[in-house]
Amino acid sequence: MATKTITVTEDAYEALKSLKIASESFSETIRRLAGKSSLMEFAGILSNEQADELECNIKEARKIRNAAHQRRLKRIVEALEGK
Repeated sequence: MATKTITVTEDAYEALKSLKIASESFSETIRRLAGKSSLMEFAGILSNEQADELECNIKEARKIRNAAHQRRLKRIVEALEGK
């Protein structure tokens, strides 16, 4: 990977250094702080069982959220119709 040399003030360097996790390079710290992480960094962190449980929880949360939205929509329609 190509590299670039940048110049920062001493206080900017110290600020970045204070945000750096021990095992990170400065490039990794900058990417993390800039929000440019790859989703591939998370590949394999869950076991199959954990992934299945997470998927079930997400589906259940979506059902609950959708039901709440439907109830709210019904109340709005009834209010607009004067019921």
